[in-house]
Amino acid sequence: MTRAMKPKMSEARPRVEGLYVITRADPCRGVSHAEVARAALEGGARVVQLRDKNATTRQLLEAAQTIRQLTRQAGALFFVNDRLDVALAAEADGVHLGENDLPVETARKLAGSRLLIGASASTPEEALEAAEAGADYLGVGCIFATPSKEDAGPPLGVGIIRRIKAVTSLPIIAVGGINAKNARAVLEAGADGIAVLSAISRAQDMTAAARNLVELISTFAVRQK
Repeated sequence: MTRAMKPKMSEARPRVEGLYVITRADPCRGVSHAEVARAALEGGARVVQLRDKNATTRQLLEAAQTIRQLTRQAGALFFVNDRLDVALAAEADGVHLGENDLPVETARKLAGSRLLIGASASTPEEALEAAEAGADYLGVGCIFATPSKEDAGPPLGVGIIRRIKAVTSLPIIAVGGINAKNARAVLEAGADGIAVLSAISRAQDMTAAARNLVELISTFAVRQK
């Protein structure tokens, strides 16, 4: 898709940044996607993404509809991982697409300006391709080693954030093994936000864990001004 072919986007489209929490249900702890989302939002998360590779379409939609209500009440953005159909059905703000999912260009044609579209990128070339296809932000990683995503590949380190930042103005959400101990290095490298999964869903106090990361991001942003 050439730049001239991209659908016209409103200048008021929200920018994806800050703490971006990916939900994970944990039946052993009795924790649902909605409970992770609620705790993250209470802690100040700006974005919540529903991610579940094993749920049925109906289960995913039910979880999405619940989280949609929570994020609306909190004034936060809501994304669905992989599933454009569920994102549209639940009236989510957007969908995040990986390398094996629906191509960004195709998703943009189907969704038009109704959804924000995030795309995974692990190289500057992939970042440029996603931007050209109509992505609104980039999920860049895997930054550090993580057990949360089996196909994440070897960690890329924070250097990839600087390399991608040099070729595109799209917001960069760093992902992969990020926690309170290493988040500062990610922000210093130029990430506009950090995506976390285990750092919240496995925390004893999920709200406190989210609040700590939000405070770190806010403190860093103030120092950068």
